[in-house]
Amino acid sequence: MDIPVFILAGLLVHCVFLVSIFDIYFSSPLVHGMTPQQTPLPPPAKRLVLFVADGLRADSLYELDSSGTPRAPYLRSILQNNGSWGISHTRVPTESRPGHVALIAGFYEDVSAVAKGWKENPVEFDSVFNESKYTWSWGSPDILPMFAKGATGDHVYTFCYAAESEDFGAEDAAKLDIWVFDHVKSFFNSSRSNQTLFSALNEEKVVLFLHLLGIDTNGHAHRPNSREYQENIKQVDEGVKEIASLIDNFYGNDGKTAFILTSDHGMTDWGSHGAGHPSETLTPLIVWGAGVNYPQKVTTQVFEDNFLKEWQLENLKRLDVNQADIAPLMASLIGVPFPLNSVGTLPLEYLNTSALFKAESMFTNAVQILEQFKVKMSQKRETTLSILFTPFKPLSASEQINFLKKIRLYIQQQKYDEAVSLCKTLINLALEGLSYYHTYDRLFLGLSIALSFVGWTTYVILVIIKAHTNLTKTVPANKEKSTVLFYGFASAGMIITFFLLIQKCPWTYYIYCLLPVPVWYAVVKEIPVIQDLATNVLSLHIGQSIGFLLVCVLGIEILVFSFFYRSALTVGLLVFAGWPVITQLWVQAKIFSVALSTYVVGSTHNSLKIKQGLPVMNQIISWMTLVFSPVLLLLSPTFLFERLFSILLSLMSTYLLLSTGYEALFPLALFGLMFVWINMEQEALQHYGLSLRPKLAVFNFTCTTDITQFRQLHLDDVRRSFFFVFFIVTAFFGTGNIASINSFDPASVYCFLTVFSPFMMGGLLLLKVAIPFVLVSCAFEAVQVTTQLSSKSLFLIVLVISDIMALHFFFLVKDYGSWLDIGTSISHYVLVMSLTIFMMVMNGLAQLLTTQRLGLPRRSKHHSM
Repeated sequence: MDIPVFILAGLLVHCVFLVSIFDIYFSSPLVHGMTPQQTPLPPPAKRLVLFVADGLRADSLYELDSSGTPRAPYLRSILQNNGSWGISHTRVPTESRPGHVALIAGFYEDVSAVAKGWKENPVEFDSVFNESKYTWSWGSPDILPMFAKGATGDHVYTFCYAAESEDFGAEDAAKLDIWVFDHVKSFFNSSRSNQTLFSALNEEKVVLFLHLLGIDTNGHAHRPNSREYQENIKQVDEGVKEIASLIDNFYGNDGKTAFILTSDHGMTDWGSHGAGHPSETLTPLIVWGAGVNYPQKVTTQVFEDNFLKEWQLENLKRLDVNQADIAPLMASLIGVPFPLNSVGTLPLEYLNTSALFKAESMFTNAVQILEQFKVKMSQKRETTLSILFTPFKPLSASEQINFLKKIRLYIQQQKYDEAVSLCKTLINLALEGLSYYHTYDRLFLGLSIALSFVGWTTYVILVIIKAHTNLTKTVPANKEKSTVLFYGFASAGMIITFFLLIQKCPWTYYIYCLLPVPVWYAVVKEIPVIQDLATNVLSLHIGQSIGFLLVCVLGIEILVFSFFYRSALTVGLLVFAGWPVITQLWVQAKIFSVALSTYVVGSTHNSLKIKQGLPVMNQIISWMTLVFSPVLLLLSPTFLFERLFSILLSLMSTYLLLSTGYEALFPLALFGLMFVWINMEQEALQHYGLSLRPKLAVFNFTCTTDITQFRQLHLDDVRRSFFFVFFIVTAFFGTGNIASINSFDPASVYCFLTVFSPFMMGGLLLLKVAIPFVLVSCAFEAVQVTTQLSSKSLFLIVLVISDIMALHFFFLVKDYGSWLDIGTSISHYVLVMSLTIFMMVMNGLAQLLTTQRLGLPRRSKHHSM
């Protein structure tokens, strides 16, 4: 196979491997076509006020301050005297959009929404707002519009401040919440002179939504333990008190208003969120007003955590819920249909209603989730051959009828507790059934991808052995056998296509299921090479062959192990440090840009500390450094040491601007290690008498390489490739783990911008992660050219190592356990697959940075006669 064709095929295959995980594990769980379900009895409330304090941790609200007084006195008095309280448990990813979707729509967000920055609607979904008569909302332009866009009709109204107001470097982010409270007050005041608005506000099934972003913004900028964050909580408490009083007075204290205060997610101690730490997943929930239970006194409560004693709330019953349970609670309180895609279970202990109302509401909840199950089952039955279809037996058609009849009978006999218990059983079975049909094709697709993985890796190994070693001899192709093979695999492909066609499978299934056909065809075509290789291997010393194989397996397992235990990297670095004495290198280089970057970082953070915002001049310098540093390095000579030092200094300038502390030293230490590696490989090559190159000090990247000087691969080259993958993984986990969103400090991007922009901030953080990759890739390029090996030779070995790692993680993906475990297992696979593709790009970038040089025009000298 030609090199360009091989590279293109490799990219396509790995893109399929990468995308497949989203079809297998991340496909949208939503279904459409259900009938709305509504409790048939009058609701206890006419209207609902929802306060969402973005980024508010449960402990930050409930705990007492150092003087023993509550941070939120009004809300503390509510949960002690007027309402019910607990903890709302969120799911990963703990971001604003997924949190609000769970709260208001009742389901856990389709992860594909991350591709749209958690802002737009990647799929259509129903919500409490959509089912309401009217909804008025105030707050962030990142959250409110998505519920207005998802609503049918024109009854969801939004009032947003400008996106530029979400500035982490602002003087005080609490102004965002003050803006919301002030606009709600003026809204109600203006309604008295607007008869249309006044009439609408006095309708039933009305929702008022106040999104309070100040706490989240202050948490990012100053950390949750800061004075700013805690003062913002007090301001929110005062604002909630004023709004609650205003609304009660507006409606003449009719007792028909229900209030809910909660949060979309929490926040780590270092001011970020996205993963599954308890500080991120535990959010407060306080409910009071119409239809809500009063505080329940208890003597003992058992929870895994010790928060009750810390918060001095051990005598008030704590009612924990899953975040998605809040949507059916809101729907039940104001009597609107439960959101069609909701998977939440109504938390009955929050309701202060009749037993009949509770039973009927629970029955509505069960039927609403059962409707989703029935639609999902119908869809899967239609796309599966009847002889192959295996239904979810616990909820067969007859079982469904029996459940519904029994529940209805219990309600008629006023056996409400029995009815509620049976409803909960039905809900759990329906949710299990939804999961069963959602993952129905997972094993089938997973085996197809695994088969392709093994085939591709086998083919790459054969290419390495055939083209880059002396282990096999050239065998002439047998055209007759090749023709038979071609028709055989073509027939297999046609059978698979027909099988998928009659089942009306999605087009992506054709790719996943047909991919093994050409891959294994390429492998089977090389059977003569395999036979020749087997003969040569058997002639070698068995002990040496097994020992080499075991070392390779051990090395790859260490790399896989390092994703779970970072100490494995430390062990590897210590082993590397034991190599022979290293030659010291002294090269002079210009550092102006590095010193300037250091100054900009210091002055920017001082300015933010005194709440003067991001200085414009610093921002200009930061962006200019980012843009011009790569250009300046191309002006340097292409001698090995000079060009590598230029790359270091240029990239260090940008890295410094994206650093907040000691991690700025990491590229320096890593690059020192790379110099050690380059020298070590050169000395090892000279030791075996294989080096034909000049000394490193005078080596030039742009020297024309005679292809006849390229040598065949040796066992040492496997070690070189392994070191490259090992250093890439070390660079990846050096100062942060992109697998976990919350491992990065948002302050890293403050030299460039402070106004919230998820794509821009994410791009800058990705650049920070990529810089150590570039350093390692440039060092690997130096190793390749100084050891007389073509890029293709070493890179093919790297490809095999990374693909074997990816196959490990493919089988380690979980769909059970905690959401953190599930998310981590999937992210490991995605990361290694991305790494394979990313290393291909890095290899090309490294060649560009090491070999290209920009020439400046020189003035010609004129001599007078």
